[in-house]
Amino acid sequence: MKFRPLHDRVVVEPLEEEEKTAGGIIIPDTAKEKPMQGKILAVGSGARSDDGKVTALDVKKGDKVLYGKWSGTEVKLDGKTMLIMRESDIMGVMQ
Repeated sequence: MKFRPLHDRVVVEPLEEEEKTAGGIIIPDTAKEKPMQGKILAVGSGARSDDGKVTALDVKKGDKVLYGKWSGTEVKLDGKTMLIMRESDIMGVMQ
């Protein structure tokens, strides 16, 4: 299915967290934290200002981003869990 977010929204695929700690301890599913990193799969056209001008987004498809723990709305697209969030929910792009 093709999905295009509107305005200043982006579609993010959460990246899985490590299943082992640095010391080699395996973390069970019930103790894992919600992921806070993801890959942008689609971006909207940009935010509209009060005078109607469209401001382009600072992120683009393929960027690896860091976002807030409870950011976005979780949806299922093609059987995969994705997040739809506003660009303002993204804290930064990882290099």
